[in-house]
Amino acid sequence: MGFRHAMVLGPVSFFLGILFICFTVDHKLLWGALTDDIIEDGFQFYGTFFNSPTAIKALLHGMCAVGLLGLVSKLHKWDESAMFFDGSSIGIYVFALAVYLSVTIPTLRTVVTPAAMDTRSDRIEALRVLSAGNVIIGLCLGGILLMQAGQEYARRSAVVEVDEEKKKN
Repeated sequence: MGFRHAMVLGPVSFFLGILFICFTVDHKLLWGALTDDIIEDGFQFYGTFFNSPTAIKALLHGMCAVGLLGLVSKLHKWDESAMFFDGSSIGIYVFALAVYLSVTIPTLRTVVTPAAMDTRSDRIEALRVLSAGNVIIGLCLGGILLMQAGQEYARRSAVVEVDEEKKKN
């Protein structure tokens, strides 16, 4: 595993950790009975997340850029492994970023700073959509980890195969 690999695994693991923390609220909103306490917990949690200092938001977005840069730099090698594993990882990563930009950010704004026309039920629905988006992003990031693990497994299998071939000759 090299530096490029770490540029992918670091941000992906970082975001999986953040989503794991969010999952403590998300699973209650998605699969539990909705009570006022659970809804208020969601509003409080995501309100704190949304109103975090700018440095934290910059760190999160910087980590997004590091992950994408790592995947593009791994794809630069352009062999079969890079085309399949890294190309698929880029596709999954871009999809996760699209979910983040098109679902997470707008619903966070609806939950925390609702427009005058947004009712409480609109905010609750936005909270549930935000939770579902977090689960989708988590699954995407898990898929990236699986792709990277598969790439490393394929590389090690190829090395073992070459070594066995050298021993035969």
